[in-house]
Amino acid sequence: MKRRMTRRDAFFRAAAATSLLCGCGCDAFAAAMEDPENSTRGPPVKDQPLKPIGPHVFMIQAPDGFPTPENQGFMSNVTFVAGHEGVIVIDSGASLQIAEMAIRQLRAFTHAPVIGVVNTHYHGDHWLGNHGFVEAFGKDLPLYAHPGTRRAIDGAVGPFWRDSMLKWTDQASAGTRIAAPNRDIDHGFTLDLGDVTLRCHHYCVAHTPADILVEVVEDGVLCAGDVVMDRRIANMDDGSYLGTFATLDALAAHTKTKIWLPAHGSPGAGVERWQRELFEGIYRSCAEAVKQGVPLEGAMAFVMKDPGVSSRAQETRGWERNIGKYVSLAYLEAEQAQF
Repeated sequence: MKRRMTRRDAFFRAAAATSLLCGCGCDAFAAAMEDPENSTRGPPVKDQPLKPIGPHVFMIQAPDGFPTPENQGFMSNVTFVAGHEGVIVIDSGASLQIAEMAIRQLRAFTHAPVIGVVNTHYHGDHWLGNHGFVEAFGKDLPLYAHPGTRRAIDGAVGPFWRDSMLKWTDQASAGTRIAAPNRDIDHGFTLDLGDVTLRCHHYCVAHTPADILVEVVEDGVLCAGDVVMDRRIANMDDGSYLGTFATLDALAAHTKTKIWLPAHGSPGAGVERWQRELFEGIYRSCAEAVKQGVPLEGAMAFVMKDPGVSSRAQETRGWERNIGKYVSLAYLEAEQAQF
């Protein structure tokens, strides 16, 4: 707790200094330092089109990247599943403003009510938009997530992500409040929308310990959160390679997925295979390095000899920023697996 509060204090002190340098009034920043959830609202997010993925599935695809002032934190897809009983949102975006944009796009398509939101895990780009949907559809709106996700957001993770998004976007997400999940769900949970069924899957630690993947049964669409990504590697600090492989094996055995819909990038039939081959190349190479007694510093050379890894370097977003961490995590997991 002490370390988190120190980061928070440092951030708001820096924000206040920036405000003074830019000639901005300090009253808003004083209020933000008191309570960032009640700070001045950031600007609207530019409309992005709603795209059909299946008969019941529609998505607003984020211009993929990492949160910046330019993209206002919009870097994770927002997905809607529309049925006779209403609309379920899968991952609500990284801010109030993103959620408001998504609702504008949804309203141009249907006036059916949003009857629930599913947050696939606890990284903030997937749940900070809950605030906007609660404002629009009522404080009792069901916000579904794995119990581990709810506990994390209720604890230190919620304020950390809210404050970090403010920093990364230069206050573009200002005004976003924490609306934590209020309904626990786990493996096998289903939502029946009358003409379409959503089935939730959770097997083990994959991208995080608390991932929920949502199968839209009748459409053959698997909303995968961050367990698979489209030509992207990012935060895997809380994840597991072996758990990811086990999860993908289970999904292959228990679903009839035709389209993998990741939270980052474009949906398609080949998204899972692309991700799996990259992860297998990284982990297999690290396991071999461990077996041969090669220290961690030498693991990168092993990994980059694998064609399934090296061939993807140029087309993978976040490569230079994250490949070193990915190799380190794989090496440590391979090391533990040998004992």
